[in-house]
Amino acid sequence: MAAAALLLPPRAGAQEVKHYRFAHDQQLNTGYSVAYDMFSAKLKELSKGTMIVDQYPGAQLGQEPQLLQLVKSGDIEFAIISSANTATISPQAGVMSLHFLFRDANHVVKALADQKVIDAIKAMIDDTSQGLHVIATGSQGVRSIYARKEIHKVNDLKGVKIRVQATATEDTIFPAYAAQTVHMPFGSVYTSLQTGVVEAAENSVNVYLVNKHYEVAPVLSMTEHEANNALLFISDKLWQSLSAEQKNWVTTAAAEVSTKEPAKAFELEKAAAAKLKSFGVKVVEDVDKKSFTAIADPYLDKLAKDLGPHAEKIKNLIRAIN
Repeated sequence: MAAAALLLPPRAGAQEVKHYRFAHDQQLNTGYSVAYDMFSAKLKELSKGTMIVDQYPGAQLGQEPQLLQLVKSGDIEFAIISSANTATISPQAGVMSLHFLFRDANHVVKALADQKVIDAIKAMIDDTSQGLHVIATGSQGVRSIYARKEIHKVNDLKGVKIRVQATATEDTIFPAYAAQTVHMPFGSVYTSLQTGVVEAAENSVNVYLVNKHYEVAPVLSMTEHEANNALLFISDKLWQSLSAEQKNWVTTAAAEVSTKEPAKAFELEKAAAAKLKSFGVKVVEDVDKKSFTAIADPYLDKLAKDLGPHAEKIKNLIRAIN
């Protein structure tokens, strides 16, 4: 009886269910996990349950620079990575970290959903990197500075040791503010703030909350100096193995992220700010942003041009969005 069952032909149209890894360095209930939820749900729906994406949050598979290498080698199929850390493999991606490139939250949401911007980012990665492709843009809000002291104006940063992302953008603009920049993996920031290795750090409000950085740096100054942009990657190894239909499912699911996730990320930011205030965290809202933009603005065009033609094109596209 069992032997006869083995001879039965496979069900017509039956497709093998495959599982894929989706990695990031943030906790759940952040913009990254929201992006995962949207992407995995849509891909499961479109593929009728044959393409299942499993989430590996909290740097389980490595910090962002390591995740990029794992996607490039095909050891991870999907990862969402900050555009700043993407600059470790494609320096021109640092254009997305230009300070005050975006006017406000609405500008960020519109720009990340703009097809011309998305296409320019995809072209930048395909032209400057191998082994992976961008399939979507995402957000974790905008970055502000946190420390044990209040930052009301740019002069308050003078001599302050601040952990920043390792991009040419940050290494130019923060010293222009007279701060001392320090690089380290995101996972080391809490301890470094606690021990005084650094005096300040910067990130989005929700990232500051969920990683409990407020415990060691209880003052959040709303400088909102930089958009916390992210890029969703697929390994070229997986991409090349997919059928035309499967590729269409992946790109359709990815489009959900670009069009819907950034707005959700800003909702998380508002909720996080309210929660932090309820914990007694000092939130400095009256930051003199003009003192920062007076220094940062002249760098916008110069840094974009210095980074390269892709960077300059992306900057111009973003600035043109109303």
